[in-house]
Amino acid sequence: MKTKNKLIIALIAFIAIFPTLLHAQSYNTEHTTLARFLTRMYNSAPFEGVKAVNDYENNYLISVVVLDPSKYGNNESTMSRVAGVKAMSQASRFFSGSKITSELIITTREDSTQNTTTEMLEKINEQSIGYVNALSELANFSNAQGQRVFIYYKQLDALAKTKDKKKK
Repeated sequence: MKTKNKLIIALIAFIAIFPTLLHAQSYNTEHTTLARFLTRMYNSAPFEGVKAVNDYENNYLISVVVLDPSKYGNNESTMSRVAGVKAMSQASRFFSGSKITSELIITTREDSTQNTTTEMLEKINEQSIGYVNALSELANFSNAQGQRVFIYYKQLDALAKTKDKKKK
């Protein structure tokens, strides 16, 4: 009789915990599927910067950063930190915007033989203020040119829900 009670208790505990196990597996599967999709998307048409991507249920902001390993001594940790900061900077500009100023300087020179040379110099300055919290690294891999590609993401639906809560 005691064995039967223990078996019933174990079965009830398993039934209570089982949905949690399914959800955890579902999250990992969705995460892996999204990473594979974005990696294929990048490999078919390489890009760098910020994009909004959606699947059937969620909207995501992705930030893609491409780094040359030789500039960082092939140090994966350093590249990961630099990529994280650049990804947050790109996302911040996407959400908060930026102030861009441009200046074009044209100089002309004439020498003693009446030859004229024209030189154009364009200065572009960008200022951005903002902060994006909780960008997560989704994937990193090497592209065909030997550069490291880092893909960071943030679920946009969660961001909208957070803003709605702050308004209330």
